[in-house]
Amino acid sequence: MTKKRVLVAMSGGVDSSVAAALLLEQGYQVEGVMMRLWAESLPGERAENTCCSLAAQADARKVTERLGIHLRIIDMAMLFKQLVVDPFVAAYAAGLTPNPCLACNRRLRLGLLLSYSLGQGADYLATGHYCRIGRDEAGRYTLLRGVDRQKDQSYVLHMAQQEHLAHLLFPVGVYEKRQIRQRAVELGLPVAQKPESQDLCFVADDYRNFLRRHAPEILRPGPVVRRDGEVVGWHRGLPFYTVGQRKGLGIAAREPLYVLELCPERNELVVGTAAELGRRTLVAQRVSWVAGTPPSSPAVTAKIRYKAVDAAAELSPLDHDHWLVRFDSPLRDITPGQGVVFYQGERCLGGGLISRERVDE
Repeated sequence: MTKKRVLVAMSGGVDSSVAAALLLEQGYQVEGVMMRLWAESLPGERAENTCCSLAAQADARKVTERLGIHLRIIDMAMLFKQLVVDPFVAAYAAGLTPNPCLACNRRLRLGLLLSYSLGQGADYLATGHYCRIGRDEAGRYTLLRGVDRQKDQSYVLHMAQQEHLAHLLFPVGVYEKRQIRQRAVELGLPVAQKPESQDLCFVADDYRNFLRRHAPEILRPGPVVRRDGEVVGWHRGLPFYTVGQRKGLGIAAREPLYVLELCPERNELVVGTAAELGRRTLVAQRVSWVAGTPPSSPAVTAKIRYKAVDAAAELSPLDHDHWLVRFDSPLRDITPGQGVVFYQGERCLGGGLISRERVDE
């Protein structure tokens, strides 16, 4: 019987490394693949994307040599720039707070990299994400939270469709992170204790400085206003702020003020008190469903950021890809441009992006 072929998306980190090892143990024919991605170049410094830096490539090579498998590195730098970095800048210009990891997974991992893997004759693409794949009563693929709820990454893969899940594997999703590190130690992998990177992979220092260098035209100072239009200060450029922000506003007031809204049409930053901050509704756009169809029950829980706690909500369709999400209780940090992802228990139903569109509550 011919072994199933798997390309494992390698990053030089412990999760993807152990994913490759687990698949070898399960009898797959395994090969590693790493994407070379675009990164900002500063004068006198080498441009390195932290997901595929020379050090990360060296670590991935050490791991694949240890496991006895081949590693191929493919150049997706300009595609990454066009599909992830440029929309990141455009989103800030539109008054949004983007999450580029969502665009990267949608366009590169589930798009280009999966297509590349299948085009190379592989049966599957595997990653080191902490999530799981199951089947429902109708035989459709389901996307499930990772066993380690602290590491669950179903949020960033909520856009996965049936045709994707049929050719994806998530070997580490049934383990806790501590078990993965222990397994790496047992296997003698050189990345067993390697720390995780939390920064934007393509930015040399800070996203604000990145925008100053690459899109200074979108950083226009303007008024800071209250809901009633009273001007209470001046901002340095809307992309420097996000909903819920308190620090760095530079406003003297009798009680703490928070960012309530960014209005690029008037270049205004709207602020208010903590009591004004919460909202019970949002409009989700570009909504997709893992099952291919919306859930039969409108009752869900929703996450409005990757690290957010699930909040009880009810869904109502507005049109084919816009949905109204009404929460049981007000949430303080509903931020246009971030992902909103829907769940029923362990199952990730799908999600979309939080729109700037508002509805009456």
